[in-house]
This record gives sequence, C-alpha cells and structure tokens, in this order.
Amino acid sequence: MTEEGAYRIRAGRPDEVEAVRAIEMAAGMLFRSVGLPEIAASAPSEVGEVLLRARAGRLLVTVDAADRPVAFAMFGEVDGTLHIEELDVDPDHGRRGLGAALIARIDAIARDRGLPALTLSTFRDVPWNAPYYARLGFVPIPDGDLGPGLAAIRHMIATKGVDVAPRLFMRRPVADGIEAK
Repeated sequence: MTEEGAYRIRAGRPDEVEAVRAIEMAAGMLFRSVGLPEIAASAPSEVGEVLLRARAGRLLVTVDAADRPVAFAMFGEVDGTLHIEELDVDPDHGRRGLGAALIARIDAIARDRGLPALTLSTFRDVPWNAPYYARLGFVPIPDGDLGPGLAAIRHMIATKGVDVAPRLFMRRPVADGIEAK
C-alpha cells in the first residue's frame, strides 16, 4: 500500500470493535477545526453496529506493521450500490493514502458483486470530505435523485440531530479494470 508496505487492509474482526470506535472518535475530533464541534462531540458507532458489520464481512481495517487498526471502513449495499457508511483514519496516520486505499478495496468488492457504483454521505465543505472524495472521482447526487435507501439514510442522519443542509450524497462508478482508481 503506502510507506513500503507498512500498512495493509484486511477484514475487521469482532475483537477490534473498540479499536474501530477509538479511531472514529479520534477522527471526529478534527471537526472542531472546521467549526463542527457537535460532530467532534458525537458518540462513535454503537458497539453492536460495528460488531454486526465485522461479523457480516462489512468492516475493513487498515492495520499497521504490528497488525493494529489505524483506519477503517464500514459498508453495505444500498439502492443497488455499495454504500460507504463510515470511513475514518486515525489522524496520527493521516495523509498517507489510507482512505483512498480503503475506497479502492471497496471498489473491488463492488466490482466483484456486480454493483455499478459506490455511494457515500459527507460534508459538502469540509476539506477532507466532499472535496477529497471529488478528487477520487465521486460526484454529488442531487437530492431529488436519491433512491429510497439513501433518502432513508438522510432521514436517519437528521433524526440524530445532524444538520443535513451542509451534507450531500456522492456517487462514483465502479472501476472496470483490475486496478481501482
């Protein structure tokens, strides 16, 4: 992957739930710097939700040379796409291509499943959110074009008290070659 193989991606295990939640909390703290302290103060994903994803093969972790998780992605099928539910990198391991590598792996999973695209929900103006994903080939989905599953996710985000106005959904076609972009 990066740094001469110092990191690798593998399936997340049930015994790594707390490590995943700690990464989510650490990554969330970055939102203070962009005026979103409520995101920084948010609780991480529920233990049961992370555990469910690990057991269902819907959790990928990037591990360091000592096999400790330093980044993760949770995903599932929504509206005929592979939807990235959460993707976080421990800030101590940021800016090393770990997020892009996780997306490339999810892209390969989608391709293997015959799914045409990846989707995600993100903040429109946070530099490491929508602008970052746009550099990786994601484009905004107009609210009127959201399928029922993505619309339900938007509603769920709102019921958690998160202002949906600065958020958007994005989509990227699955790469059709062996190497994902």
